[in-house]
Amino acid sequence: MEDLLFRIKENVSKVMIGKEHVTELLLAALAAGGHILLEDVPGTGKTVLARALAKSMDLQFSRVQFTPDLLPSDVTGLSFFNQEKGKFEFKEGPVFTNLLLADEINRATPRTQSSLLECMAEGQVTVDGITSRLGNPFFVIATQNPVETLGCFPLPEAQMDRFLMKITMGNMTAEEERAMLDRYIHAEPLQKLEAVCRLEEIAELQKKCREVYVHEDLRDYIVNLVQATRGNAGKVAAGVSPRGTLALLRAAQGYAMVQGRDFAVPEDIKEVAVSVLAHRLLTEYGNEQEKVQTVERLLQSIPVPTENWERP
Repeated sequence: MEDLLFRIKENVSKVMIGKEHVTELLLAALAAGGHILLEDVPGTGKTVLARALAKSMDLQFSRVQFTPDLLPSDVTGLSFFNQEKGKFEFKEGPVFTNLLLADEINRATPRTQSSLLECMAEGQVTVDGITSRLGNPFFVIATQNPVETLGCFPLPEAQMDRFLMKITMGNMTAEEERAMLDRYIHAEPLQKLEAVCRLEEIAELQKKCREVYVHEDLRDYIVNLVQATRGNAGKVAAGVSPRGTLALLRAAQGYAMVQGRDFAVPEDIKEVAVSVLAHRLLTEYGNEQEKVQTVERLLQSIPVPTENWERP
């Protein structure tokens, strides 16, 4: 499984430059079976990264461009009356796939955003009282722009809580940006990208991720981190939910696999903690930087257990 993750990472790096840590977090979420929210200003490669990951895997892929006039049925599908057959039939929406790219998700209305709640939490869709299972695996990569506010609808807490991680792309260095020019001047690497793994391998990867060993002291460490967000005085109005506790565990297991281990270490938890916990905090003024700083302060203040973490 470590070889599988390495192959995907190397394939994505043919397109993306200088985003190794972001790619590792993305692969950790994939292994953990969670969903990803990519947030950054326009032009930083959010959609390109999502498409590069999709093309690296032989999975069914769908993309939905979220707009203010998008309806829930445009995502989940709808029932229509077939006059030839004389009965109602269900036409599946783009959500019936393995990897869904929800591009600029915060441009859709809250009503349309909520159409993904059941999909992301339970892997199913209910339309007109009929429940249908989605593909396995089912992985959502959503993108949003944090700068623009005109025509945007902030994601509600319930929606944010369904994302395993929220990742910021970050800026490129001068060397990385020059390397990008050299790579793209005569070619479009994304168009030439080919799949390096099959659907069955991804399903097996997610199964193996659950078997990554997490020492009891590390489980206590995870609980202590989450509990500290709930009792944190100051500008945090509400801490991390129990779903966030499980998310931190799964993300640490996934990150351990990305690093080539079948057991987790404290560094795995610390590497994913901000991406997993910060967006789940509720602050007085919705200050994103304050959320990140709160998690970073907790990582510095809560003692890290010391132990031999390998599987007994």
